[in-house]
Amino acid sequence: MSGNVQVTDLVARFLETHDPSSTDRLEFLRAQFDAGLAWVHYPEGLGGLGLDRSLQVTVDRLLAQAGAPTNEPHRNIIGLGMAAPTIVRFGSDKQKNRWLRPLWTGEEIWCQLFSEPGAGSDLANVATSAVLKDDRWIVNGQKVWTSLAHEASWAILVTRTDTSVPKHKGLTFFVCDMGASGVDVRPLRQITGESEFNEVFLDGVEIPDSQRLGDVGQGWAVTQNTLMNERVAIAAGTVPRESGAIGELVRVWRDRPELRTSALHDEVLRFWVEAEVARLTAERLGQQQAAGQPGPEGSGSKLTYARLNQQIASLELDLLGDEALRFGDYSARRPVIVEHSESPAGWRYLRAKGNSIEGGTSEIMRNIISERVLRLPPEARADKDTPWKDLPR
Repeated sequence: MSGNVQVTDLVARFLETHDPSSTDRLEFLRAQFDAGLAWVHYPEGLGGLGLDRSLQVTVDRLLAQAGAPTNEPHRNIIGLGMAAPTIVRFGSDKQKNRWLRPLWTGEEIWCQLFSEPGAGSDLANVATSAVLKDDRWIVNGQKVWTSLAHEASWAILVTRTDTSVPKHKGLTFFVCDMGASGVDVRPLRQITGESEFNEVFLDGVEIPDSQRLGDVGQGWAVTQNTLMNERVAIAAGTVPRESGAIGELVRVWRDRPELRTSALHDEVLRFWVEAEVARLTAERLGQQQAAGQPGPEGSGSKLTYARLNQQIASLELDLLGDEALRFGDYSARRPVIVEHSESPAGWRYLRAKGNSIEGGTSEIMRNIISERVLRLPPEARADKDTPWKDLPR
């Protein structure tokens, strides 16, 4: 039996006992997870069936045709794209059984406590401390640029647990209860006027050792795996043609012929081609991820995504001229998810500035590509006069 035939039969049998029109939404989603139809490539008992990842497209299509509810993945992008694969790889059986189901159904939202005021993309310099006391860790520090922290139930957290070893070796990875005593979430207002992000202060927060992911001191390896999944989540996957920034640009181009010029035509066409190449490359990356673990190639897609978004948004402003300067609302808001297509061109231009920072800066992405993909010599430290040939690979 082929994979498509197998999942088609499984979905049909599932729908016989779970009619979307008469089943409570949350009850339906929980049952979908228990049936292994949440993410079919995950192990049995954890929302999956151990099948090929590509078969999820068939499952989702059949369920959508039947009018089934979704888990609204846009509301829990960090949980689904980063926390879940990290829990599957490094979590204990008890941790997987506790967190994965409510994560997938959207009952529990997740955020990411990685970046710090003194350690943005350079996570090896994390200073937030965790000190073991009996069977609990006492955490103190500050995290910044935390999406969804004001909505999240849980956070993936990287801390420093040993200052006597090289910085990469002294990190440990935890899951933090965002409702715990000592967790203080404060909004950060952006150039768009909104507060998508937060700063989070951790003052004597107690985390049970049972909420540690990986071994003590293994935090760097866990973090790197999580970040590779993040870059794939940002830049890879199957998306429709002309989605995102390029879709908004070509919509204006088609709807407003009076704005067109020969020079702008060449620019629009060039960016359309680049966006389509990037889309197909990202789709291939998603297929590679399905065949194994995500690799550093995701950094290339993420870098391209950020560059194109910014350049396309800038061209849209050139096309609209004075009209693009109108900005209707600058009131402070705390959106969970920002809908780019529902916002004016000026907002999209300002928001795109963050694309080269969030999810790892473009400078860090270039370093990863040069060292891990192209195998170029790593950058020499400024405080050492070390010949290239003597630098570690």
